[in-house]
Amino acid sequence: MARFVQIIEYQSSRIDEIEALGRPSRTEGDTAATFRRILNTADRDRPGTYLLIVEFDSYESAMENSRRPETSEFAAQMAALCDSPPVFRNLDVQWEDTGDATTA
Repeated sequence: MARFVQIIEYQSSRIDEIEALGRPSRTEGDTAATFRRILNTADRDRPGTYLLIVEFDSYESAMENSRRPETSEFAAQMAALCDSPPVFRNLDVQWEDTGDATTA
């Protein structure tokens, strides 16, 4: 299975509210998370612009995550806190280098 990354670029003047909204969503719900890792980043060159980077084991697990009611609820609440509609990028991972020089 090929790994998959989704990047959500958004602009918000209410980042503290988005941060508060996002943190509990990682531990709530009846089922285990389908994502591997989530990073929320701030664009240094464009204040008020953020990129949410979500890593999945596969495109299929990302779609499974998208179908979850808690994901839909989070997305709607997050969009309401954005200054403009979020932009989604769906990326298949082609290759990866961890930079770990100890790997033989």
